[in-house]
Amino acid sequence: MRWKVVLHIIGALTLCVGLTMLFPLGFSLYYQDSGVVPLVKSLFVTAVFGLALFFIFRDKNGNQGLSHREGMAIVALGWVSAGFFGSLPFYFGDVFVSYVDCFFESLSGFTTTGASVMTDIESNAKGILFWRSLTHWLGGMGIIVLSLAILPFLGVGGMQLYKAEVPGPVPDKLKPRIKDTAMVLWKVYVLFSAIEVVLLMFGGMDFFDSLCHTFGTLATGGFSTKNSSVAYFQSAYIDYVITFFMIVAAINFSLHYQMIKGRPLLMWRDPEFRFFGIVTLIITAIITISVYSATEYESFSDSFRYTSFQVASIMSTTGFATADYEIWPALAQGLLLFCMFLGGCAGSTSGGMKHLRIMLLLKQSYQEIFRIIHPRSVNRVKLGKTVVKPETMNDILGFFVLWLGLFVICGLVVSATGVDVVSSFAASLACIGNIGPGIGSVGPTENYAHIPELGKWALIFCMLLGRLEIYTVIVLCVPEFWRK
Repeated sequence: MRWKVVLHIIGALTLCVGLTMLFPLGFSLYYQDSGVVPLVKSLFVTAVFGLALFFIFRDKNGNQGLSHREGMAIVALGWVSAGFFGSLPFYFGDVFVSYVDCFFESLSGFTTTGASVMTDIESNAKGILFWRSLTHWLGGMGIIVLSLAILPFLGVGGMQLYKAEVPGPVPDKLKPRIKDTAMVLWKVYVLFSAIEVVLLMFGGMDFFDSLCHTFGTLATGGFSTKNSSVAYFQSAYIDYVITFFMIVAAINFSLHYQMIKGRPLLMWRDPEFRFFGIVTLIITAIITISVYSATEYESFSDSFRYTSFQVASIMSTTGFATADYEIWPALAQGLLLFCMFLGGCAGSTSGGMKHLRIMLLLKQSYQEIFRIIHPRSVNRVKLGKTVVKPETMNDILGFFVLWLGLFVICGLVVSATGVDVVSSFAASLACIGNIGPGIGSVGPTENYAHIPELGKWALIFCMLLGRLEIYTVIVLCVPEFWRK
């Protein structure tokens, strides 16, 4: 492990995080609020520390030939560093009583989890709220992917970093050079963000709220500038716009790129997209009928409006809310809980297990049943017309087992702090799936402020596990990783 190279690149990433604080500082100066001093302090500390690491550990031989281990270490430690320095505006601004709350809110933003410990959102400075939402947007497509797109010195060996950060069992490489792939993904991301901002402003949102809610939508994070989330605006138009873009954000961004390039049929030919679309439509239809039958809303159109929003929010792991789904029928709540496990598509900004993994596991299960009936048959799992490699299936199976195991362990740790069982496991699921709201005392109308500190640290670990797809984080805990 070449620690000079690792720390040099982490220094560059830290500097990038510090420079992005100029944007919320601009809003604080414009609104002349109390966020100016905390943001200036945070920017200075972060930039100085980043520059120090960058120059002190600079290697005259460059960063060529990053090893797989070095790539994973840079990504995991880089995200922890982003969470730490991202917490400084909350810490210097006295937003929270304890530092663990500052770090919780920061990493929840960067990992696009959206689990908040902020009890009175609207009382905070605009600059602080903008930084809170901006952490979503930066973390959604990925701070490493952003760095690969804009920092040339990370281009060599960049595939190791890209593979360690991008969600999904098989990261898509759209261009021969990984730097160009990163740039393409960010261009698509920025384009959709700009479109949503304009559409939300047409619906009556001001520029500030439009930006913040767009960041939460496209990054599938869910931080809002309002205490009652999107429900504050009481607008069917805004609900449907955000619903649409939550679905967009849950789809593989490589498919969006192909569509923009004039190949829209490739999206429908993609097996994961079809599976995702069918599952989403079926669940939305069942919950809509269930909610309407229980007379929760006066009209079928209202039932569809709130249901489609909530299904899109949970399935994409965004976490926005326009209704308290805990008062919906048990069937509706059960299906939403099922959506928390599924998540979105591989290569999207959403969390969860990903539909691609679930689909391939189902195919593998069917193959095992078929093999029992026909012992001499030779069948392989296919994704469309492509045979899935055995090592990929092993990776997916290992991920599935680790995901469930860590979810259970974290739930037990949180429950050991005195939180009720339902809320403990809901919080664990919501954090490892990067969803945000769960059920019980962490439901859509509640937050995580009441969780004891030990429980919050466990959930912070879950957020990082979920965003970096478990292996990148858990491998650092294995002694063999650090041996020569």
